[in-house]
Amino acid sequence: MSNPAPSPLEALSALTEKLALELVFAAPGKDDGLLPSNSLVSDMQDLVSAPGGGVPTPLVDAVAALRSSVDRVFDAGGAFPAEELTRLRDWISWLQSAMGPATRGTPLPALPATLGANPPAETTTSAEPADAAPAAPAAEAGAAVDPLVLNLADDAELLREFTNESQEHLQNIELGVLTLEESPTDANTLNSIFRAFHTFKGGSGFLNLRPINRLAHELESLLDLARQQTLTIDSEVIELILQGGDTLKRFVDRMDSQLRGENAGEPILIPTGHLLESVRAVIARSGSPSAPAPAPAVPVSVPTPSAAPVPTPAPASTVPTAPVSAPVLKVLPPDPPAPTPAATAGSAPKSASKGGEASKDGGAAIKVDTSKLDALVDLVGEMVIAQSLVAQDPALTGVQSQILIRNLAQLGRITKELQRVAMSLRMVPVRGVFQKMNRLVRDVSMKAAKQVDLVTEGEETELDRTIIEVIGDPLVHMIRNAVDHGIEKPDVRVSRGKPAHGRVHLKAFHEGGAIVIEIEDDGGGLPKEKIFKKAVERGLVKPDAKLSDSDIYGLIFEPGFSTAEVVTDLSGRGVGMDVVRRNIEQLRGKIVIDSTPGKGSKFCIHLPLTLAIIEGLLVGLGTERFILPTLSVRESFRAKPEMIISVQEREEVVNVRGRLIPLLRLDSYFGIREQSLPVTEAIVVVVEADAQVRCLLVDQLIGKQEVVIKSLGETFRNNPNLAGAAILGDGRVGLILDVASLVKLKPLKPALAA
Repeated sequence: MSNPAPSPLEALSALTEKLALELVFAAPGKDDGLLPSNSLVSDMQDLVSAPGGGVPTPLVDAVAALRSSVDRVFDAGGAFPAEELTRLRDWISWLQSAMGPATRGTPLPALPATLGANPPAETTTSAEPADAAPAAPAAEAGAAVDPLVLNLADDAELLREFTNESQEHLQNIELGVLTLEESPTDANTLNSIFRAFHTFKGGSGFLNLRPINRLAHELESLLDLARQQTLTIDSEVIELILQGGDTLKRFVDRMDSQLRGENAGEPILIPTGHLLESVRAVIARSGSPSAPAPAPAVPVSVPTPSAAPVPTPAPASTVPTAPVSAPVLKVLPPDPPAPTPAATAGSAPKSASKGGEASKDGGAAIKVDTSKLDALVDLVGEMVIAQSLVAQDPALTGVQSQILIRNLAQLGRITKELQRVAMSLRMVPVRGVFQKMNRLVRDVSMKAAKQVDLVTEGEETELDRTIIEVIGDPLVHMIRNAVDHGIEKPDVRVSRGKPAHGRVHLKAFHEGGAIVIEIEDDGGGLPKEKIFKKAVERGLVKPDAKLSDSDIYGLIFEPGFSTAEVVTDLSGRGVGMDVVRRNIEQLRGKIVIDSTPGKGSKFCIHLPLTLAIIEGLLVGLGTERFILPTLSVRESFRAKPEMIISVQEREEVVNVRGRLIPLLRLDSYFGIREQSLPVTEAIVVVVEADAQVRCLLVDQLIGKQEVVIKSLGETFRNNPNLAGAAILGDGRVGLILDVASLVKLKPLKPALAA
């Protein structure tokens, strides 16, 4: 017997949840998620415009507003403007809060002032009877969009501390809930989530952040019932806690943007009424009385920060009004005594790894503005260069003073150690990025009707802060593809002799002075024949082309390439993998793919430890010096005459153990006219990027060293074959070659390269 088709409101609710998930991973200034969002909005339009659908007019208008907003994103160049992204999320939040009342035929929640006029109080579904329930009281309707107004003039520093520490609490909540989903009776995890909401309640109460305080209080009450074993943790409770964490995150993100000067002073209007109603309903069903209103903050020896007026006056405060100095947040020791609300607002759990008050060795830690940290790293790099210039100055070559030589050696050791310590300040563990993938795998596997476990390893591995910020989006695309494309449905897995639960293994480790991030799944593997056939259809390769497995797998990174037969809201549009490759190339990294049919696939991302310093192979060509990133160098050797082959007098190749590799003469590409060595006396360096290999002809190998990367001036900025420059120990400038660009060059004719 077939299942009945969902009603228009049920279908609209499902599409709304899918769009909400897409927008979770969208970011200002980027296009990630734009095409899936556009498709979902189009589906929503088709649904609400169908005749006889019975969708309330406010919901139809909301979908029309989403359509206009997405169109404006395309008109703006195809990347999400921050303001438009905020507006999209606000509409989605309101739609989510309106679905329950619309289904029940009760009045819809009030529309935030920032989104337009409120819907008529009497608006219900078209099938609503004339004697439907009256509209909710005005006070309760207003509570659903209680405005949050920040007192930036007086509380900016306290608010900044609150938002910074809130990120840790939100992460702990999300990870804890995912653990509870597997082990509902885990008391430690339950207590951890409870403490996070309790901290939210205390800090928001102290700062008079009423909507946050109200929501955190209700969720804390829900968790407290579970701690008392009065409430059973089931799927409904899990969803409510996750929705609560997501809503708190939206508040924190909007607060953070205002602290950075975006839309400062505007009321933050995020609907919470529907969520609060659902939480209270669960509390009521548990047999416990409804939770009381949040109590006033515990009296402390500082005045309550004044806040801009809000429509509903705050409860009278019991805080003393005697004039005292303004509170200053101090770093707490590892095991602080019972903190005051002020301390709670700015304190993180002891297990926090980002900006926590206790470091791994138990010592105190402080927070430093990233711009100051970057300036320090740059100055240390300059000092290292200056030390090298002094140590290698020709004027000191003939000096025989043992004391001076010893002092210079000591100076060299100190500067190298100082550089190492300064660079370590930029390093942060990949734990934060990895932990975000737990929620992604959970949500995507539920939507795809699959059972998938995520296993993480090497979360303590550290990467440059800048790389951590960029690598998140590529990992989202690859993990989503692993779940949606790689892992089979449970019945298919069982028929193939596999366990019903699939597994995605996310791992980070050090290898050869670089960081490797592996994404491995135990799914069906990449369909090699299907990929090749699709590439032929699109004209990417010729039908008779002889490609290696790695070359075929590399075709999935072509823009718009997809083998999916059905386009879903998760994937199938060919959007994403080209972005992955582009982002990783910008980080001077590379991707290696390995796949076994029926066994699974493995994607290995090789990344440098930092973007500020590069370990390179220094080579000489005439009087010029070039630097090749060691990650891109495969081998080097002195070529014999018979190894150099001219192909129809058009280009040269080198026979490297039976494989013919194109030869690039760098002196011709860079216009070097100085005397260089003959081919048989020169050195061949084999480099690789994007599964493509080239041989570079240089005069000498000078050595391997770490150099501080400097940006290029106007003269060389537009040369795609150069990635930067560095000041060498002798004071000369070495140009850093962009291997990813070099491997795409066509060899010049031998006559031109002579």
